[in-house]
Amino acid sequence: MADESPLIRSLRAAVAAAPGDVPLRLHFAELLLAEGRNDEAVAEAAVALQHAPGDADARALMVRAMGLPPAAGPAGPAATADSAGPARPGEPAGPGADGEPPAGPAAAAGGGAPAGSGFDWDAAEQQVQDVVGPRFLEDPQAAEGAGAGGDADAWDVDAPGAVRLTDVGGMEEVKDRLEAAFLAPMRNPELRRLYGKSLRGGLLLYGPPGCGKTFIARAVAGELGANFLTVSLSDVLDMWIGASEKNIHDIFETARRQAPCVVFLDELDALGAKRSRTHHSGLRNVVNQLLTELDGIAGGAGNEGVFVLAATNVPWDVDIALRRPGRLDRTLLVLPPDATAREAILRYHLRERPIEAVDLGRLVKATEDFSGADLAHVCETAAETALLDSARSGSVRLITTKDLLGAAKQLRPSTEPWFAAARNVAMFANEGGLYDDLLAHLKRKRKL
Repeated sequence: MADESPLIRSLRAAVAAAPGDVPLRLHFAELLLAEGRNDEAVAEAAVALQHAPGDADARALMVRAMGLPPAAGPAGPAATADSAGPARPGEPAGPGADGEPPAGPAAAAGGGAPAGSGFDWDAAEQQVQDVVGPRFLEDPQAAEGAGAGGDADAWDVDAPGAVRLTDVGGMEEVKDRLEAAFLAPMRNPELRRLYGKSLRGGLLLYGPPGCGKTFIARAVAGELGANFLTVSLSDVLDMWIGASEKNIHDIFETARRQAPCVVFLDELDALGAKRSRTHHSGLRNVVNQLLTELDGIAGGAGNEGVFVLAATNVPWDVDIALRRPGRLDRTLLVLPPDATAREAILRYHLRERPIEAVDLGRLVKATEDFSGADLAHVCETAAETALLDSARSGSVRLITTKDLLGAAKQLRPSTEPWFAAARNVAMFANEGGLYDDLLAHLKRKRKL
């Protein structure tokens, strides 16, 4: 400030340079109080108490700066005052109003005003709470009642859902692979023990976007009667060093406690990108921690009862170590819905809409290679057309086959760009037969 004395300016700079120096801050507050700047002195005393909650001098200085009557009992050497009012800096501390000698700091250091004292520390705290924030941040998990050392409530774990594989239309090949990898061992514990099949596993679902990979993962959890925990990049990444790795560990610890549990790693190419292409050390550490958790090393008892499903649109961008045997060792191509699945999806999206004599057979043929999201968009567009006609004419018009076929004609399958990119990978980067199923599909479709 322009009207500050050189001494005040110098002390203000010194306090800013050493915020934890309580004696220096109290000396600065005393000078502010001597110049009649009581509000600033209160603020400095409050900061001093934040660093040293039991400091008797800081408490006494705050009492004087706030113009409150001194305590009748012991409150500290600086808090004593004569009967005329609060002591000023430089004045000798006289006896209290009742003639008792000045008290020492013993009582004030205990953290609260003694019995019979006239000073209300709760009221004082409310007066300065806008000047100085709380001393400690409350742990949100502790506030919600999480037990010591337990992070079970930190992640949302869905209870076993009602979705089953029978709710997935078509996709028989996908269902057969899932049956062999997860479902048959779960339903037949005697055979599982006979063949030494562990009740754990990892499966990578890949394919064009919008083809139901997440829905299939939920159906697997429903079939297993298992809890379901979805993990994406935003759930894991943290600005603090080491926090992202801890998040990965906590997620798998939660899954182990909630076993049987399906952990669904969505968009694995973002969470487990190739470390050779990752320049940020934090992301590389996330991949390393994910590898450790998939091995079950950090869990002590391993990942028994923890099923890891992952989904990605670009498996060629996933770190190869994640796909080695024992981790996400089984890969499953999720293709656009076949004719049976397309009919089931169309029926689902038209079930509550006003339709008239819709020819699903023609519509299914006109939507080959459409993803599930594309089919939902076709139904939405047809409904918009019928709604607009109804609004213009003033009478309700039902959705017809013509509306649906017109909507399908306007839309190109969103899977085409994906297959264009995947074609090069299947032809020239199919090391170890990773994409044999994709190659076979492209040959059947004559896209090679």
